[in-house]
Amino acid sequence: MAIDYAVKYSGQVEERFTAESKSDLVVNQDYDFTGAKTVKAYNVSTSEMNDYSRSGSSRYGTANELDATTEEMTMTQDKSFTFTIDKMNNDETMGALEAGKALARQLREVAIPLVDTYRYGKIAENAGNTSTKAITKENVYDEITSATEALDEKKIPVVGRELIVTPKTYKFMKQSKDIILETEIGQEMRIKGVVAVYDGMNVIKLPSSYLPEGANFIITHKLACIAPVKLAEYKVHDDPPGISGKLVEGRLYYDAFVLNNRKNAIFYHSTKAVEPAKA
Repeated sequence: MAIDYAVKYSGQVEERFTAESKSDLVVNQDYDFTGAKTVKAYNVSTSEMNDYSRSGSSRYGTANELDATTEEMTMTQDKSFTFTIDKMNNDETMGALEAGKALARQLREVAIPLVDTYRYGKIAENAGNTSTKAITKENVYDEITSATEALDEKKIPVVGRELIVTPKTYKFMKQSKDIILETEIGQEMRIKGVVAVYDGMNVIKLPSSYLPEGANFIITHKLACIAPVKLAEYKVHDDPPGISGKLVEGRLYYDAFVLNNRKNAIFYHSTKAVEPAKA
């Protein structure tokens, strides 16, 4: 018998991804992938401003046809996991191998970090603004300020920006005499990795392993990365054929994309050039 874990436990599994993900705050799901593996996005050109003429037949200027180019987003990440729990192994470990706890642990320690790491790799890989240098407590203020300045100059909205830092960078931020952090953060936001607010941005502290090698920090706008999760399915089978106990299975079908016209909404600061995100 297959038990839909999400139904049995009142949706707790489906909610767990959003609650514990350290990347949901910095991505969006603007495009609908329902019924499709590939979605096309259109980039439409704009028209130049002209000097209006009060005489003649072309008073608004010459009308040029707008162009519309397309980019394709194709889902590639179809991951799964499975494990068994023998009845007697669970019994003789005082229930330590209980299926629900084991599944929650699998999501918390393996599945969710996998998705988060992939997303941040794609964000860094597609950053339209980069800087490669070491970060110190003496220069961290200037480096972050220069990054926000670069986004300002490219007219990236201030509201919606997120600052992702490694523990080392966050330590330097706390040591900097020029940086004042707002650290009154609610528990719900702390679960998502937010440890402070600086210059209007949520400061999300992540283990270095979540980011490409050499990363110091990323500033990204929520609109920059499109991160669909098309399927998140988890099941517990009770006494399936050939097994006395539980068979647990899970599948995640997801991806992350940064469209060309949104790359300028990302600033990636590191000590080395970023390598392509691992599949």
